[in-house]
This record gives sequence, structure tokens and C-alpha cells, in this order.
Amino acid sequence: MLGSTHGTFTTDPRRAHVVACGELPPNAVHGRAVTADDLDVSGRPLYSGVPDLDRFFRPASVAVVGASDAEGRPNTGITRQLIAWAERVGARLHPVHPTRRSVFGLTCFPSVADLPEQVDLAVLLVGDPLPVIEQLAEEKVRFAVAFASGFAETGEEGAAAQERLAAAVQRSGLRLLGPNTNLNAFEEFREDLEGPAIALITQSGHQGRPVFTMQELGVRLSHWAPTGNEADLETADFISYFAERPEVGAIACYVEGLKDGRAFLLAADRAARRGVPVVAVKVGRTETGARMAASHTGKLTGADTVVDAAMRQFGVIRVDGLDELQDTAACLARARKPKADGVVVYSISGGTGAHFSDLAAEAGLSLPTLSAAKQAELHQWIPEYLNVANPVDNGGHPVGDWRGRKIIDAILDDPEVGVLICPITGPFPPMSDKLAQDLVDAAEQTDKLVCVVWGSPVGTEDAYRTTLLGSSRVATFRTFANCITAVRAHLDHHRFTAHYRSPFDEAPRTPSPSFRKAQALMRPGQQLSEHAAKQLLRAYGIRVPREQLVTSAAAAVRAAGLVGYPVVMKASGAQLAHKTELGLVKIGLTSASQVRDAYRELTDIARYEGVDLDGILVCQMVERGVEMVVGVTHDPLFGPTVTVGLGGVLVEVLRDAAVRVPPFGEDQAKAMLSELRGRALLDGVRGAAPADIDALVEVVLRVQRMALELGDDIAELDINPLMVLPRGQGAVALDALAICR
Repeated sequence: MLGSTHGTFTTDPRRAHVVACGELPPNAVHGRAVTADDLDVSGRPLYSGVPDLDRFFRPASVAVVGASDAEGRPNTGITRQLIAWAERVGARLHPVHPTRRSVFGLTCFPSVADLPEQVDLAVLLVGDPLPVIEQLAEEKVRFAVAFASGFAETGEEGAAAQERLAAAVQRSGLRLLGPNTNLNAFEEFREDLEGPAIALITQSGHQGRPVFTMQELGVRLSHWAPTGNEADLETADFISYFAERPEVGAIACYVEGLKDGRAFLLAADRAARRGVPVVAVKVGRTETGARMAASHTGKLTGADTVVDAAMRQFGVIRVDGLDELQDTAACLARARKPKADGVVVYSISGGTGAHFSDLAAEAGLSLPTLSAAKQAELHQWIPEYLNVANPVDNGGHPVGDWRGRKIIDAILDDPEVGVLICPITGPFPPMSDKLAQDLVDAAEQTDKLVCVVWGSPVGTEDAYRTTLLGSSRVATFRTFANCITAVRAHLDHHRFTAHYRSPFDEAPRTPSPSFRKAQALMRPGQQLSEHAAKQLLRAYGIRVPREQLVTSAAAAVRAAGLVGYPVVMKASGAQLAHKTELGLVKIGLTSASQVRDAYRELTDIARYEGVDLDGILVCQMVERGVEMVVGVTHDPLFGPTVTVGLGGVLVEVLRDAAVRVPPFGEDQAKAMLSELRGRALLDGVRGAAPADIDALVEVVLRVQRMALELGDDIAELDINPLMVLPRGQGAVALDALAICR
């Protein structure tokens, strides 16, 4: 049972369906039973449950099913590693094998039912884990790991086998990691490192190796979750869990495919609420990458534009390479909250400083000019002929004596400076060693982020290996690009979380009055006529032109008089999408005779083209404004998504659009407009008046409400063009297309 329900559960059959099917687990929200208030208007969950994975990572007892100590067998090496891991975490390990009395000197039991105690975790070293799942359920085992491959990553037959496995796991009540996973969760983590840690999630174990080996550079790791095919436990579960762990400073993910888009967003929302950065490499930016990801994990990658927008919407920091993943995650885990956004570049060489500053400024970092007073202070130790405005060029010699530390402290003391970056392009021990030590010492005395780029390709220098990597306060990089990426992510993350308001907290729980009106207009499996689509918009308070649907030339003339000349006339009919290409639109009609002729011509064309009409629309002509497009599409991962972009013919030519996944608030609607390359058109160009941006934002939010309430009933909604009039005059939907599911 899901616990008590509210009366609103039964008002919408979709919400009742969620309860009946148990799509949310009991006690999933903050330790209490799920109620109607935990679901949005479409019946989707508003909060993520946090799986209690403590006993997975730190079990008291472990069973290894299929354990072996026979030399030359794959299971033997795995069993040996698991025994060592169990000793490290203080777990009692019980080998299970039907024909062995002992394994590596440990008593071996013929089956799970014969174990001397209830175990927290069962590791399945068997080719087919399905028969074992039922045995584990009977013994109330809490977690299991399945290494076996041959499931969804192999094609349709394997996918069907994985579905059977997932169904058995759901019935059993245990939680499963895998199948097609590996031993990464049982690696040996260094216990001697201090500071906030990185928690690692990977769908391909090998791709996590660069992050894991950062321990050898002094970066602490706390967990590694290799999720494999995600028949049960998925990336979202581990993000939610890690976001609650006090030792975790950042979560690093390598994601090939998302199992459940909604679950991922709920997990990202939990991390954003707690201010825990999530850094992700997401495979599938190209068609080739998407195809390879599907063949490896058997999951849908999803339209990358939607994935990218959804990650950005919820503060997930997306990077491209594993080197960026490790450097960005390490920086975010260890850096404290910035006190200012200003970045100062400090170097021995003026050329180095200028080069780095160009790249940093181009990436959007703020490099403020230091005040005259601060420059005068720096010139106490730096020759007058050198530039100290930012970048700061010390000329080299001051770093070799007492002046070097004075310069660093003076820069960090500036209230406009939040980050100090020192690129050291190559080792020159008389200077670089002293500079590195001064930077480390200064970093220990400040809350501000101190970054060093050690450019030597060798990387064996003592200043690098011992001084810089030995510091838990200095963020050390090997390339300019990775440093800039990490610093920008650091500043963006804290700027994002400082103003973050969870959209799920404000999502509507009950249908609006518009929903009932709109439902009556839906025609399952059909495309609505323009007239019906505009009625749908009217139901949600979206303005459309004055217009009338007529079925005779005489009625068209009367309608034109009521609408007011000039008018536009269009054919209206279900399944009629491209009216202009067929010549079924006439604009700028200014007299009764033109209206009569247009009516006859439109009906003749429709008859010739075999188009069924429900009538001819006689519409108010709206000329002045910026043409935009606002719409809803249904993404296979995230469900309904809202798009806004430049409209009219530009939508197909420029493809300048921004996407968001509902729910979202006014701030995100405005952010969508800021992402458009053609944003300047809304501000007014070449003497044009600024457009009514507030009205456009309001339309986007109303369309979002439609997406939330009608998302399961509408496959596509397209308002194009939405004419955004000059400021204060609103926005008008001149045309609309709606396709019902």
C-alpha cells in the first residue's frame, strides 16, 4: 500500500493509475507514505526517494554465489578480490557453491538458504542470475550484484531477458546492481586522504579509471557505482544517495544512456537543493555516439538537445572528455564557495598571462581590471614598466625572494577577486619551485580558489609531484583548457545554487479549469484543424486573432466585416499541416470582392488536392512584431518538453531554439530566450520597437501548463508563428498545429 491518499487522487484517472501501479515506492518521500501532494498534475512524482545504500557499500555480511578457488577460473580472481574487500569494510563473507566444502579456507554453503545468517549483499558469479533472485527474496537479502552479460546490450532477445530479470527483482523487494556490471564498487580506496571526496558513477567501468586513479594525485574518492545495464538500480539512485552523503563534495558521472529521464531530473534536483555539484560526461552528442551507446548498454540515449537542456536546467555540469571530468570534479569537490566572480591571472611571463587571459575571457570568465590603488600596491614589488592591471606580470625575479608571497597575498586580498590562476608553462627551479610553494602556502591561508596550471610535459618535477599535488587546497591542472573549464564550472555552479528554487516545489498538483475545456477538444490519434488547435490555445488563455470559421462565400464576407479589414483567409481541416505550400492561405484582403474570390479559390484548391475541410478561417491580419515559435514535443526519455525559438520560415532555416523540461518557472522561461542566437530581435534592431518579452514569457508558461496537463494526450503542439507585438501590446498565436496521441 502507498499509504493514505487525498481526495484529489481520484479526480484524475492518470493520478489514480500511478497509485494503483505503484510507480512510487512506499515511504519514498522523506520517510513517509506517498500522497497525492507528492505527484504533479499529470501523476508524475515530484520528489525522489533516496535508496538506503549504506548496507550496499558497507555490508555487515556478504554472500558470494558461485565462489571459486580453482586456479584458472574467472570466478577465482573475483572471489579473491571480494574476500579482500570484505576484510577492508569489516564484512563477514560466505562463499556459496553447490559442490564445494570450502573456498580459500572459508566454509562454503551449498545454497543461499543454507547460510548461517541473513546477508546484506549477494554477489552473483553465475551466468543466469534470474533463478537466484527468487532464492535471495526468500532469504530477505537486501542487495545483489549481477556481473553476467548477454542482456539488453546484445539486442532484442537480451532485452527481453533483462525485462524478465527486472520484473523478478521488482517482485523480490531486493535492489540489484547490474547486470553487465563489474568489480569497481569493490575497489580499494585510499583512507589517508582528507577533504571532500568525489563519488563516481559509471555505466562503463573502464571509463571511470582516470577519475579513480586521481587518488594517486591526492584527490579523495569515496565511492564507485558501476551501474551497468541498470535493470534496477540506476544512475539517478546513486546521485540521490551520494548527494546526501556528508563526505561527498562532488559527483562525477559517465553516462551512456538514461534509464528514466524523470528520475534523473529528480536526482539532479536533490543534488541542486543540497548544493552538491554533479559533473557528467554524457555520450550521444552525435548519431554515431548515440548508436554505439545503445549497443553497449541497451538503453535509449535520447535526443541530445533535450538531454543537454535538461542537464543545464537542473545544474548538471556537462563536460566532453574524461580529462575534463576528473579535473572539473576535483576542483568542485575541493574549492570553497567563491566570495567574488573576478578572476586574476598571475604569471612570470607577460606572454603567458596574455595568452591565458585571452582564452579565459573568450570562455566567459570575468577578468576585472584591478583598481589604481591595488596596482600601486603591486608596484611596490613589481617594476613600474610591467602590467599589473590583470593579467599581472611580475617579470620573474620577484618570485625568487620575499616579494613573491607579498604579491600573491595582495591579489587575494582584493574583494573583487574570487579566483587566482597562475599558469607555470615550464619548470625553472630558481623561480618555479619558490612560486609553487608560495602559492600553496597562500592557499592554506585563504578561502579563495588558487589554481595552478603546470605546463611541463614531464610531470616528474618535485614542485609538481610533491609541492602542488601534496596540497589539498590548490587546484592543479596540466592544460589551460581544463583549468578554464573547471573554474567556469565552479563559478557557474555556485551562482546557480545560490538562486536555485526547485521547480518541483511549485509544480501544479491539480488540473486547472482549462484542462477540462481542453480535454473535450482532444481527438486521440488525430491532428486537429487549425481552428480546433486555436480553441485549445484559447482554453489556456493564449491570445489568438479575431477570426470566424465559415462555410460559404457570403458568410466569409460577413465575417470579414466583423473581424475588420484587412483579413487573412486560410483553409482549415484536420490533417492539414502545410497550408502555405498548397496555396491555401491568402493574406492582405481588403474588400468583399477579394474575400469572395479568395473563398472560391481556396475551396477549389482543397477540392483539387483532395483535402477535407471543416471550413475557411477569416482572420484578423496582424503585421507588426517578431515571429516566434513555441511548442510541445514528446521526448521518449523526459516526456513533454517545451521549445521556444525564432519562428516563421526562420525556424527551419536557423533552427534557433531553446528547450526545457516541465516543470519550470519564469526564471527558466526567461533563460530560454537568453539562449537564442536571435535574442537581439526581441530587444529591437534597426529602429524596431522592443518586443513584449513579458507576454512571450507568459505564453511559454501557459504552454508549459498545457504540457503538464495534456502531456499524455498530446504528441505535438506547434504555435508558429507566435507574433510578439511591441512592448505592452502582447503576443498573438497566428497559426497552430496540434497532434493528439
